[in-house]
Amino acid sequence: MSEQTPFRDTARRVIEAEADALRVMADGLDERFAQAVVKLLDTKGRVIVTGIGKSGHIARKIAATLASTGTPAQFVHPAEASHGDLGMITRSDTVIAISNSGEAPELANLVAFTRRFDIPLIGITSRPDSSLGKQSDIVLQLPALGEACGTGVVPTTSTTLTLAMGDAVAVAMMEHRAFTPEHFRDFHPGGKLGAQLSLVKDLMHSGDAIPFVGMDANMSQVLGQIGQKGFGVTCVTDTSGALKGIITNGDISRHMDGLTTLTAQDVMTHDPATIPPDALAEKAVGIMQDRKITCLLVVDPAHPTQPAGLLHIHDCLRVGLG
Repeated sequence: MSEQTPFRDTARRVIEAEADALRVMADGLDERFAQAVVKLLDTKGRVIVTGIGKSGHIARKIAATLASTGTPAQFVHPAEASHGDLGMITRSDTVIAISNSGEAPELANLVAFTRRFDIPLIGITSRPDSSLGKQSDIVLQLPALGEACGTGVVPTTSTTLTLAMGDAVAVAMMEHRAFTPEHFRDFHPGGKLGAQLSLVKDLMHSGDAIPFVGMDANMSQVLGQIGQKGFGVTCVTDTSGALKGIITNGDISRHMDGLTTLTAQDVMTHDPATIPPDALAEKAVGIMQDRKITCLLVVDPAHPTQPAGLLHIHDCLRVGLG
């Protein structure tokens, strides 16, 4: 037996124990979950999430998940709340208080504050008959199962259950509000996630930056536009400004014989690939990769003959796509 086998056995035992606990919780959900979601959806102010110790760490994550999915939310440390931070909580807020045992003494003043000012209180606990459970307007009950650590003292299964309950609440609210990736993008402008949710219109070149030539332009004019604008392509339009095609360096290479005698309409590719400005930039990258091209023309569906912009693969790579 490998000396690493006991570690793998421990890992499997922990993961399986937590997975089993999650299934028990899923099967035990009742009308109180729906009541909690409705209460949170009706909240005029913010959702205040609180907890101490490991529950506090989970509370911070739940608050962050809610905030990033369109629900104004804030973590309030229960100990700091007793020293002035109760002022962060208003009568228009709803409080989610987390304690597996329901008896964390640090929560007492904050819970009392919600009762004094009639602020809705949702408790997440494994003991509905605990102090927190009895004071809560709605209890989201966790299964009272042993911790995965084996000794029963290290928060493992209980924190996993709490985290999953918070995720379930956030996703239920998202689906009710028809929260889309485009909405999500508004709260995640930075990092890899922000790049994946960038819109074409955020990255494209527009106005005078777009290279244009007329259909009767000679190749000297075509090459001049391609070189001047630096995208390796130029749009071809008719006398009314309507898009008719695109000329790439590849098109020029395929017409080298007698090139100087040709015009733009002789060389251009008809019906070039386009994408709307509100599409995700990641979709544009996929199109360029599939077609083995480096540029996409951006066309508003409401004005399909008028190029609104040009997107180059380098614009996408610059923000971390591709």
